[in-house]
Amino acid sequence: MIKVKILKDDSAKDLPLPRYMTAGSSGMDICANATVILKPGEWVAIPTGLFVAVPNGFELQIRPRSGMAAKHGVTVLNSPGTIDADYRGEIKVLLINHSHEPYQVERGSRVAQMVLSSVPIMLLEETDALPATKRNKGGFGHTGE
Repeated sequence: MIKVKILKDDSAKDLPLPRYMTAGSSGMDICANATVILKPGEWVAIPTGLFVAVPNGFELQIRPRSGMAAKHGVTVLNSPGTIDADYRGEIKVLLINHSHEPYQVERGSRVAQMVLSSVPIMLLEETDALPATKRNKGGFGHTGE
């Protein structure tokens, strides 16, 4: 169970909590708490009125909604955005309009999905050499595609 606080000034009080839209959904849809017009090429941090207490060892990933991207060219700029376990500020969704037309985000419209993911803590060890692999340094396009 994750604790969620809704903005105290009552502006988000009537908005639904994030929710899974189908039984098989991986992400919960989250809604905008403002009406904003995104001009072509513009990006804006859209407020949600939501604050969360993410458990240690986890993150919330803020991801695009595929329908907004496919139909309108609007997506999450820093995809996926990360809400860290120690962050207690308002969740905002950084949307960008890649289309050639203005896009209006309506207050209450679903603007992104949030996915809870575990985050293992890595321990790093400096070394002068790495073990070899079949791929080794093969990078972009190394398979010919």
